[in-house]
Amino acid sequence: MNTGSSGTESGAGEIAVAPDKSTPDAADTGGADKANEHDAHGEQGLGSRAPAFIKSSRALHLSWQVGVFVVGLAVVAAGIVMLPLPGPGWVVIFGGMAIWATEFVWAQLVLRWTKRKVTEATRKALDPKVRRRNITLTVIGLVIVGALVGVYLWKFGVVMPWNIKDQ
Repeated sequence: MNTGSSGTESGAGEIAVAPDKSTPDAADTGGADKANEHDAHGEQGLGSRAPAFIKSSRALHLSWQVGVFVVGLAVVAAGIVMLPLPGPGWVVIFGGMAIWATEFVWAQLVLRWTKRKVTEATRKALDPKVRRRNITLTVIGLVIVGALVGVYLWKFGVVMPWNIKDQ
């Protein structure tokens, strides 16, 4: 079974990329693809980041993958538990995804997609027009809440809970 983390197996739908012959590293290695090389966007290539001695044995590599999966699952489960409870739930979930991404291509792709979406959202939030709109809406909301609190205090006044008499 091809899990997508081993560079030795070829599966349907995989795309081979020819190395750039203009760099001395590509010419020296004979075009061998390394999992820890960075692509044009500064991101590492897809695939397993297990040490070479672990990749050399199929059984050892499979047990490494099971271990990474179990540890990542425990971290993601802890993050899910932290969502309704106090704690950094989403941060822990993405930490578990990062653990999975050290070994599984699908997790690497999910993390890349998430990083791209967070970058786009940050760029949109920092857009001057959007920031101005958000600040304006916040000020309007605060004015409305202030007016409602003022009307309530004018009509009913401030009565401390221990001063409320039974009716």
